[in-house]
This record gives sequence, structure tokens and C-alpha cells, in this order.
Amino acid sequence: MNFLRRRPSLPAALKPRLGPDERVVAWCLVSDDRAVVATNHGLWLPGVAAPLGWHDIHKAAWSGRELRITPAEVAEERDGYTVLVDGPVLTFLLLAPGELPDQVRTRVTKSVAYTTHHPLASGSGGVRVVGRRIPGRDGLTWAVRYDSGTPVELSAVVELTDQLVSTAQGTMAPPD
Repeated sequence: MNFLRRRPSLPAALKPRLGPDERVVAWCLVSDDRAVVATNHGLWLPGVAAPLGWHDIHKAAWSGRELRITPAEVAEERDGYTVLVDGPVLTFLLLAPGELPDQVRTRVTKSVAYTTHHPLASGSGGVRVVGRRIPGRDGLTWAVRYDSGTPVELSAVVELTDQLVSTAQGTMAPPD
């Protein structure tokens, strides 16, 4: 075990424009002139204009060769939370992944402070309530993601979702 061995630095030409308190934690080339870069704030992906915050990633899967990222897209803003849907899956072939897959998994998982799934009483679908941490911001950001086939337009479903989110926010609120 050589603890003095340094990992190679990200080539300057591939380094994204980072925020003042943002730093690179892992990276991997996907071609000679493109890289996937993980920072303490999120994931910079080739072909994607802005980085994905760790809280903006619904799913991250590693096959041993491919990293598949499913970003969250905003479907609707509601009072106190956001309704999210899966965005198009982004796939990257990583031939020398190093620490990148582990960093992605760890950071996406750590961004989740609260998650619970609620099947609807009608038996048609369900909703997942999620409270996530955002680096550099106090408190949690709340979102819901409906199961496929859930009648999200019904007022009863919206009211139940409001109640579920409110209850979750109450359980995670700091004591006075």
C-alpha cells in the first residue's frame, strides 16, 4: 500500500469553471477531450451545460464500465416542495474510472436526508417524498416523485401529497 502515491491531476483544459468553495474530488476521461468531473457540489458531465447538483440526480448506476445518470427534472413547483420526474438517462463509458463511481454513489446517497414511499389507498400508484441536502445551504429541499400511473392531476392526490410532505417536514424540523 503506497499512501504517498498521488492520483493524476485533471488536465487544466478539462477543468470546469468551479465555484469559489468547489473542489474536484474525482474525475475520469470519456474521450481525449472530455471528462466526467465530480466535485463536492455536484457532477459536471460532457455535453451538459451546467453541473448537476448531487440533489438533482435521481439515480446513478455503475455497471463496471458504464456510468448511467438519471437527472431529475422539475414537473411542477408547489408550496414547499417540487414535483420531479426522471430526465433522459445520460450514459458514459469509463475505461479508467478510478474513484469516480464510488464518489458519485456516496455523494448522491449522502444528499438524501429523508425518503419514504407511500402507496395510494386507491391502489393506483404512489408517491415518494424526499428531503435532500444541498451543499452550502442550510435545511433540506423537499420534492416528490410519483410512481408511473399515479393520477397526479386529481385534487385528492395533490391534497394527500401536501399532507405527506408537511408531515415529513415536521419530522425533520430542528427542535425549538
